Amino acid sequence: MKLRWGVTAVVSALAAVLLPGVANAAPTSSASLPIVRCEFTPTPENPAARPVLRPLPFAFTRGTVDVTFRFNYGPVTVRLNRAGAAPCAVHNLASLALQRFYDHSQCWRLTNSARLGVLQCGDIYEAEKGGPGYKFADEVDGTETYERGTIAMGNQGPGTNGSEFFIVHSFANIPKNYSVMGKVVRGMEVLDRIVANGIIPTDPNGPADGLPAKPVKIQKATVGF
Repeated sequence: MKLRWGVTAVVSALAAVLLPGVANAAPTSSASLPIVRCEFTPTPENPAARPVLRPLPFAFTRGTVDVTFRFNYGPVTVRLNRAGAAPCAVHNLASLALQRFYDHSQCWRLTNSARLGVLQCGDIYEAEKGGPGYKFADEVDGTETYERGTIAMGNQGPGTNGSEFFIVHSFANIPKNYSVMGKVVRGMEVLDRIVANGIIPTDPNGPADGLPAKPVKIQKATVGF
């Protein structure tokens, strides 16, 4: 697959959409800007599942940005908080959505146990396989909660964030190791319908963890509407 835009066009679009008020601002002291530096480290051992540019190495730390995931079940809109504990994660998710990384992808994991009730998406090949070809650090401060409607980064250990994320459809009694990006503002009933269709168990530790019984696909992800 080829990139849909040239590199210059993509970088300009990312700067304009993801960092409003900063990309076009006159030069000034970085200390006065509402931004934070982010480090997105290439992972040659895990190359990108789809061609994608790494996000710009800084994130806006003011305001919110909406991302709508148009599932085959219906649309779900999440409001990502740039001013929260995980601005780089917010910046990354919006960047991947803008570059259409998530379009025509599948959500490979659904859980509905007494401990964990989430829909996990963002991996292109299968659960925990098929990321963007880079990683970045966790952004947690110990105050994280994972109540219904929370969207957070998934990972495979400290500092392994990439494209994987999860949305909590009930609650998640998990360690505070996952960067919280925001909340669902429209479409929780879509998650409820996904859960109601059941799970094909793939985890030997329990029947409530595995593939959604009916495939869940992200047809398109859009930023800002």
